[in-house]
This record gives sequence, structure tokens and C-alpha cells, in this order.
Amino acid sequence: MLKKRLSIIFISMMIVAVSVLGNNFYNSYKFNNNDIPDSYKQQIYDKEQEILQKMQTKFGFMFKVPLIVTDKLGDNLYGLTTYKNGEVKIYLNKNIMQERMDYMLNNIIAHEYAHAILFKRESRDNIGAAKHYREKSPHSKECGHSQEWKDTCMKLGGDSCQQYVNQD
Repeated sequence: MLKKRLSIIFISMMIVAVSVLGNNFYNSYKFNNNDIPDSYKQQIYDKEQEILQKMQTKFGFMFKVPLIVTDKLGDNLYGLTTYKNGEVKIYLNKNIMQERMDYMLNNIIAHEYAHAILFKRESRDNIGAAKHYREKSPHSKECGHSQEWKDTCMKLGGDSCQQYVNQD
């Protein structure tokens, strides 16, 4: 009798576990193969508006940079700002959003906008940063994370203005 109850409990637990795993797999698949949810888009938009207001207040100008959500960035890269032919773009890693959306909103968008401002202002600390990014120490000016960048990031409301990429 006890053996039969234990078997029923075990089978029930297995059914629940398989159901949870299946649900998690489905949700992950759905997120990875579709556009980000509207709620994420709204949160990104709201954070961008907040940063643009701080940009106007702290720097006396405002410019909007295209925020592109992509699944083409590596797993250790939360965001990336590019500067090509005078055009600045910010890429946000979709693969990280599902697990770390709060971190993306509170840190990464301000982090990348700080790069965008310095790119736009043609700061020496940022020109060439993409070319030298992996060649230099994470704390060198050539890497794009200078004191000027950090001050800019903090003024834009970044909670933790540091370099997030693990060079190794």
C-alpha cells in the first residue's frame, strides 16, 4: 500500500515537473521566435524618454538614437553602440531581455546612450573605440569607458556605469 502511494506521488511529481519544463520551453521558444512583447517596447520607450530629458537638462541638447533590439549579439554583450559615417545606433540584446529586463532598463540603455553622446560629440575617448575594443584594457580610454564616459552615464541616470563585457 505504501509503495503504491509513493509511486503515485512520484508519478504526479514527474507530470508536474515535465509540465513546468514544457511551459518554460514554450515560453522561451515563443520569446526567441517573435518580436519582443509590447510591454517591453513601452518600458524601453519610457526609459529612453527619461534619458532624453536628462540629456536636455544636463547637456543642453537632445538627440534620439535608433534603439535596435537584436538577437545577433553575443551572450555576454548586453548592448552595443555603433558610430559609422556620423550615424550612431544602439543595439540591445534581445536574448538577455527576457531574464534581465530590469537591468537592461536601469543600466544598459543609459550606458549605451553615454557612448552615443560621446560619439556624437566626437570625443577622442570614443572615436576608434570599436576598433580597439578587444585589443585594449577594459579601463583604458581607448576602450570607450573613460572617466568622461562614466560621468556622462551617471548624468543620464545609469545605476551602475561600468563596462559589462567580459573580455575573456
